[in-house]
Amino acid sequence: MERPPRPSDADRPAPAAARPVPWLPVGAVLAVALVVALPAAALSGATTPLVLADAGPLVRWGQLVIGVVHNVAAALTIGLLLIGGFFTPESRTSRRREVAARSAAITAAVWVVSALAQLLVGFSEVSAIPLGGDRYWDALFTNLIGIELLRLWSIELVMATGVAVVAALVRTRGGLAWATVLAFATLIPIAYTGHSSGNEGHETAVTALAIHLVGISAWVGGLIGLVLLRHELGSALTTVVQRFSTMALWCYIAVGFSGVLFAVQSVESLGDLVSGYWLLIWGKIAILAVLGFFGYVHRQRLVAGGLERSGAFARFAIVETLVMSVALGLSVALSRTPPPELREIDSTSTVQLLTGYPEPPPLTAATLVTQWQVNWMMLILAVVAVGLYLAGVVRLRGRGDRWPVGRTTAWLLGWTIFVYATSGAPGVYGRVMFSMHMVMHMAVMMAIPIFLVLGAPITLALRSLVARRDKTLGPREVLLAITHSRYAAMMANPVVASVIFFGSLVAFYWTGAFEFALTTHTGHVLMTMHFLMAGYLFVWSLIGIDPGPPKWSAPLRMLVLLATLAAHAFFGLALMTGTWLLAPGFFKDLGLSWGPDLLDDQQLGGGIAWGIGEMPTLALAMLVTLDWLRRDERDARRSDRQADRDEDAELTAYNERLAAMGQRPTTSTPHPATKD
Repeated sequence: MERPPRPSDADRPAPAAARPVPWLPVGAVLAVALVVALPAAALSGATTPLVLADAGPLVRWGQLVIGVVHNVAAALTIGLLLIGGFFTPESRTSRRREVAARSAAITAAVWVVSALAQLLVGFSEVSAIPLGGDRYWDALFTNLIGIELLRLWSIELVMATGVAVVAALVRTRGGLAWATVLAFATLIPIAYTGHSSGNEGHETAVTALAIHLVGISAWVGGLIGLVLLRHELGSALTTVVQRFSTMALWCYIAVGFSGVLFAVQSVESLGDLVSGYWLLIWGKIAILAVLGFFGYVHRQRLVAGGLERSGAFARFAIVETLVMSVALGLSVALSRTPPPELREIDSTSTVQLLTGYPEPPPLTAATLVTQWQVNWMMLILAVVAVGLYLAGVVRLRGRGDRWPVGRTTAWLLGWTIFVYATSGAPGVYGRVMFSMHMVMHMAVMMAIPIFLVLGAPITLALRSLVARRDKTLGPREVLLAITHSRYAAMMANPVVASVIFFGSLVAFYWTGAFEFALTTHTGHVLMTMHFLMAGYLFVWSLIGIDPGPPKWSAPLRMLVLLATLAAHAFFGLALMTGTWLLAPGFFKDLGLSWGPDLLDDQQLGGGIAWGIGEMPTLALAMLVTLDWLRRDERDARRSDRQADRDEDAELTAYNERLAAMGQRPTTSTPHPATKD
């Protein structure tokens, strides 16, 4: 009996034709948001003409319309990219990822246009020059970089253009994943355009707004994206909705926490709670509660299997989307509404003008314990890192697996030191004293990474996270892709890691980057995160126990460590013996009412870098040596076990080879003198 012929490529089913994306729900979202935003802004005073500098009604009302379109386009772009890059299983006969990418490219183009309109109309409002009027264009190009608000809008415009280009060109899951990262990064400049730039707590407000933007964009954009792509997703709808539901829960928590954080920063009296600004906030709080109920019902129906059909999901999701549209409209009105009069930065305090914080009291042994200024971004990072780690440990123990207590202790201790270094006395005094700045720096770059690396977080994540079987990018897959990438192999090379480690010191302190970190929130965050990651990378290349690129032999790692130790000592000595000030403009203008001589304090910082900074390096040397001894012991035990299994076949073969060499006949050549 003959076998039937195998189908050729021509006989296989072609990919299903992509259905046109139904954009009507997006129009409904825009309409509802505008219907809410316009009257809410009018009632809250957002559209009231300014007495001294008013650019006209077109600008005042146009900002609201542009804001609604801008926010919806940005959120929907992020949601579609998340669905295409991380949530959607791809099959041979579907174009789900392609449709998601193509739709994201369209919404990203709208994002670009709305960002450009926001820049043009916003400048008209800032400058009080009518849109397109005399001197408008000359003034715009002259101040495009000089005015911070215009600079931030310009950065967003450039980054949004990059998102649109990438979304239009890529179709692979990896390409869409990178586009998603870029889209989230584009929200960062927006976070700096809030109301509180001239008030105390500006950094807290920026942190709260950044968390809010990330959470609300992924949540709202993801839900609208699911409504648009529900027919294209087909049988994968349930899987995608399950993954979205998990993310939506995290987004709900993030949005709620950001609201609490912002409320703490923006209220000084009970009277503020009944202002027009806060009436909009109360409306958003009520809607957040309603959306929480929707999310609960959503998850219950999902677990019960009530959302299997596209129609059932659509009816439920569209109602939830319309409620979210009301929240979007209130958000746009809120962004245009003047907040209550908050305490502004004291213009008579040079310290507060330069750093954004009041001058701390004189440094004493007591203030090393009592002085705290919570850095919310760093505190949130630490809390999330500890919470996820403990959740992984609990999951392992729940299924009967063990996890070393020592690793958990090291992880907790590392993040505890991190919180103290960034929010305690080193963080407070590190803004005004070079010596305390160096204490914070050495802790973040040299001490904390040792504890974090010993915690083996990657190993814990890979053991506790669930693997996806449908070739989509989940947290575990992303982690594996990063740790086994060529980029990770290059960066984890001990020589490369040591160059980054030491080169960062030279590049940071002997350029304008140091002063930028002292005077701006962005610079301070970038400095802290860079040094933490550079230190982690260097320590991991020496003693890392997590999966990743192959480790160098212990002698070579020790050699790299000793070379880095010598270079770091040279850095400390250069500061101790130097007679020039780093960031002289900042420290001289600071005018601290107490404190040591600036040069003496800087030289003390050099001593801290050389003395205290070398202690973690010596600990690293001991850990490398210990790893060296353990590897020798493991190799010896492995050799013994192999000998027990094969009755020492390797040694027997070696002895037999020696015996054969001893029995081999030798031929002697007669001496020429004895020759006949």
